[in-house]
Amino acid sequence: MKAIVYHRYGPPDVLQLTEIEKPTAGEKRVLIKIRAASVNPYDFHFMRGTPYGVRLMAGLGKPKSPRLGADVAGQIEAVGTKVTRFQPGDEVFGLTRGSFAEYAWASEAGLALKPPHVSFEQAASAGIAALTALQGLRDKGHIRPGQTVLVNGAAGGVGTFAVQIAKSFGAEVFGVCSTRNVEMVRSIGSDQVIDYTQQDFTRGGQRYDLILDAVGNHSLSEYRRVLNPKGVLVMAGGSGGRWNIGLTRTLKAFLWSQFSSRKLVGLLAKPNHADLDTLRSLMESGKVTPVIDRQYTLAEVPEAIRYLEEGHARGKVIITL
Repeated sequence: MKAIVYHRYGPPDVLQLTEIEKPTAGEKRVLIKIRAASVNPYDFHFMRGTPYGVRLMAGLGKPKSPRLGADVAGQIEAVGTKVTRFQPGDEVFGLTRGSFAEYAWASEAGLALKPPHVSFEQAASAGIAALTALQGLRDKGHIRPGQTVLVNGAAGGVGTFAVQIAKSFGAEVFGVCSTRNVEMVRSIGSDQVIDYTQQDFTRGGQRYDLILDAVGNHSLSEYRRVLNPKGVLVMAGGSGGRWNIGLTRTLKAFLWSQFSSRKLVGLLAKPNHADLDTLRSLMESGKVTPVIDRQYTLAEVPEAIRYLEEGHARGKVIITL
């Protein structure tokens, strides 16, 4: 089968499309014929091996696994003997290892059934970004109906899901984005849209019960200033969605949370089938519609990652097979 592989850390040029052995299902996992995948900052961090803490997971000198890609949507071709939730022919989405390929195996715990009217491309979008938005708002932010919720980076992968999920919880949503994305962010449900080229939300008079920050372009003191008492800041990413929140920033957030009624918390999404089923229901009901910016072929994965690294993607970048 064809797959994208890499054997050293570096820029997108290290990625190669090559023939490798087709995987098998295994006792507790399924084999997926991949129809679509999506690109995340996760991928370019593992590709480059930066920040260097990534190498503790991926391999110190070189990648332990040559495969990239996590978000996936496709059709189950085979199931292991201990798999109980799925059968061959099921259309699924979720997370796997090495989704930039024609086939991949996945744990049944990392998958959910794809809603019939949702395309494979849309379903492949609802992986890491959607889980980050859901878990950030619900589990870390404890979102409630009627709250004022600000999404910083509302036009990005996490942000477009966060705006819609926050609306599904009955919140009043403020989305922060650039001028070219104002209408798109409004169209997906943001009650108020703040164009950051015209207005700095940290210097306005509005206060928020919950801020989900997918950008990391303001200091913690600036965020804290616009939080209501007992408000929560969820740090879901750094600049352009990068993992650059930093140890110092995380430590400050921890200390402030200990000595203030306002809470500042970090987030790293944890895949599980219950939350994927929740996302399935949200898409099936029409409360969440994934936003897709561009689509690339498997051979164009390096170009897709290069585009995502620029930090201007609107919604998700998709790989189609």
